[in-house]
Amino acid sequence: MSNLKEYFMCFGVGAVAYGLIEVAVRGYTHWTMVLTGGAVMVLIHLINRSKNLGLLTRCLLGATVITSLEFGVGMVVNVALGWNVWDYAEKPLNLWGQICPQFCLAWFFLSIPAFVVSKYIGKRISWN
Repeated sequence: MSNLKEYFMCFGVGAVAYGLIEVAVRGYTHWTMVLTGGAVMVLIHLINRSKNLGLLTRCLLGATVITSLEFGVGMVVNVALGWNVWDYAEKPLNLWGQICPQFCLAWFFLSIPAFVVSKYIGKRISWN
């Protein structure tokens, strides 16, 4: 039961935090990004539970997870549905306007506070 509480807490924190970050940076967000932020935080939490991974490895995995979800969601909401939630087409080395190296690097560094929050949630709920 405590794992389920952890995942719900992580999802909620990730959804709210990502939505707020996006509003602060872009001035608006989209409900699909809120859901994606929640899913990302749950996956960050799962990565963070692996105690034998160093910070660099966790950040690389975090950036990979976030970029992968961003690509998958982007292909659905931006390309298939045409909602145009974001467009990185003007960024160098972008992939179909959905992901780019600059944001992948940003996700690497954004993973650090996400891991801190994950650890706090885990300690508050069930980790030993």
